[in-house]
Amino acid sequence: MPVTSAGLLLHRDRGEGLEVFLGHMGGPYWAKKDAAAWSIPKGELEAGEDPLAAARREFTEEIGVPPPDGEPAELGAVRYASGKTVYVFALAAPEFAIERVVSGTFELEWPPHSGRRVAFPEVDRAEWMPLGIAAERLVVGQRPALSALVAHLGGAAEGGGS
Repeated sequence: MPVTSAGLLLHRDRGEGLEVFLGHMGGPYWAKKDAAAWSIPKGELEAGEDPLAAARREFTEEIGVPPPDGEPAELGAVRYASGKTVYVFALAAPEFAIERVVSGTFELEWPPHSGRRVAFPEVDRAEWMPLGIAAERLVVGQRPALSALVAHLGGAAEGGGS
């Protein structure tokens, strides 16, 4: 059965173009990767859970602080080639900042076939980045959410990269 998740895509424009807040996926597989190794803070819905409630809960679990106040806009769902669905909600957060990520963890046998279980953070760092850089760093299945955000904001998305 395909997995269903929900996430909060924070965005801001401080006069230099649109930026989004993404988290770098934790664990040994992603440690030395940058391109396609970042994600919207998100996670799986619990049985019967409202997607927006799940998005808020998962943001807190992955980043370590509650999401900023405000009324998120539903951007719709993105679907991975694997069949996974992620409901994405956009939230303007011009003043949001964190000192460091305090993420929940997951366990993995590491090194492989060693019999040792090691805990890794779900997200090892998070940062604001211009839309153009985000388009390169975001996992492929979530990239349509950036286009949906731009459309939601009326197509105003300057400041592609550097």
